[in-house]
Amino acid sequence: MKLWAKDSQLLPEIERFTAGEDVHLDQVLVPYDCRASMAHAKMLEKIGLLTPAESKALQSALEEIVRLHAEGKFQIRPDQEDCHTAIEEYLTEKLGDAGKKIHTGRSRNDQVLTALRLYYKDELEKLKSEVEALRKAFLQFGKRFSKIPLPGYTHTRKAMPSSIGLWIGAFADSMRDNLAAIRWVSQLIDQSPLGAGAGYGVPLPLDREFTASALGFSRVQKNPLYTQNSRGKFEASLLHVIGTVLLDLNRFASDVIFFSLPELGYLQLPETITTGSSIMSHKKNPDAFEILRGHYHRVLGHELTVRSLTANLISGYHRDLQLLKRPVIESFQLAHECLTVAHVLTENLQVDEPRCRSAMTEELYSVHRVLEQVQQGIPFRDAYRNEAQRWRKKGK
Repeated sequence: MKLWAKDSQLLPEIERFTAGEDVHLDQVLVPYDCRASMAHAKMLEKIGLLTPAESKALQSALEEIVRLHAEGKFQIRPDQEDCHTAIEEYLTEKLGDAGKKIHTGRSRNDQVLTALRLYYKDELEKLKSEVEALRKAFLQFGKRFSKIPLPGYTHTRKAMPSSIGLWIGAFADSMRDNLAAIRWVSQLIDQSPLGAGAGYGVPLPLDREFTASALGFSRVQKNPLYTQNSRGKFEASLLHVIGTVLLDLNRFASDVIFFSLPELGYLQLPETITTGSSIMSHKKNPDAFEILRGHYHRVLGHELTVRSLTANLISGYHRDLQLLKRPVIESFQLAHECLTVAHVLTENLQVDEPRCRSAMTEELYSVHRVLEQVQQGIPFRDAYRNEAQRWRKKGK
């Protein structure tokens, strides 16, 4: 029986439509909802609404669900709608009245929000580790090839001298900034909504500080209405940070595709990271880099979806918010996959030093020649024009 069910029967078309994808998406939330329920049960025991025996039995049963889920043996049925119903039904079937008591002092609104926050916290920790690992891979690549010169480009035209070290170092530095952004959004997310009910509090002496501490939150999100109003706002912040990371990967992939063009050949892509053509036998295609580049746009689309979904809603909970799950879960999955692949690609990327050095043509040093004249006392604008005139005479 659904957590909100009474005596009337919902039409099957409406049941399927309102449940949406939660039967599938909520599988990832099962262990987090169990963790929240464990903390909630201990709190209910603390304030005298559960006996010690009931609390102990609930802890044991919830731990059992977590084990079954890890083994792939705890599945949410379509008629259960979401993980919260599936878990409560399991507890009630196993424990009777103790299972019926687990929802005391909770709404499904603060229940799902707590599970999501716990999931977000874990995913952000994974993301932080992956970004740091990629930063180190960029630094290692730069260390191996730091002294090799490379043309620097503006407007997709040769501009000034650069180097492999300077180029890859820009991405390493950007990953460092991405880590700061992840830490910021992690701090934002690190607020416990448990005990806020449907957004207007619960007329029970719930110890919200106790559950927040038990779940590892740094603080309570005190205003109960803000717990609901922050849905979508926090998710948009999450996706913006994920998108920032993937924007860097998008540019890295675009650079590699450009620098590895046969006409340039500064970077070489071994066959282990390229694909071929079904008709053109000579092709070595940078498909992995192209897909890496493309995934940024998917996450950007998810961010826009989240921002749009939550605009124009009055304060409080709305079922529209259910639709936030897929964009966030999928964006985390894409981020993990892209960071892993970017790491592998970086480790296998090769530099063609002779091609790089031969590409360091005369025009790259025009600024150097201008500034040499400046050091001899010639005004900058005159020196600039002298160099421009010299370049025109060469027919460039």
